[in-house]
Amino acid sequence: MIHEIFKYLIVLLSFLGMEGVAWFTHKYIMHGVLWSLHSDHHKKEQPGYLEKNDWFFLIFAIPGISFLAIGTYGGITPFAWIGTGITLYGACYFFVHDIFIHQRLKFLRNSENRYLKAIRRAHKMHHKHTGKEFGECFGMLWVPFKYFRENNKSKSA
Repeated sequence: MIHEIFKYLIVLLSFLGMEGVAWFTHKYIMHGVLWSLHSDHHKKEQPGYLEKNDWFFLIFAIPGISFLAIGTYGGITPFAWIGTGITLYGACYFFVHDIFIHQRLKFLRNSENRYLKAIRRAHKMHHKHTGKEFGECFGMLWVPFKYFRENNKSKSA
């Protein structure tokens, strides 16, 4: 029983920790030394469905795959649980960022959910900056409370 609780706790903590990793990486690496890969996400640089920014999907998948492989085939079971948390975060990021926010698949277009509206608003504020400087809202699933308050103001207006 304790073993099962410990396993799920590691998966959950790994998932939650990835929001911090995503924020840090987005702010200091994607808007820093790897801006050349991320810039087309803020300003369309070439025609087509894919962006150079999509390379980050593979870059971020490597740690999850590595932890899963080491945990599964290397016999270090807790690594598999960490890899599971990382992979689950990656899946959530894909659904929230690529499908819900950027509508790469036309799905969940008109949600009235307060949390989803706040995520969309925060991301819109992030994208109002087309350069690598002066950005805001670098995370994905953690939304500053001001975007919830803005939703409430627009409802009462």
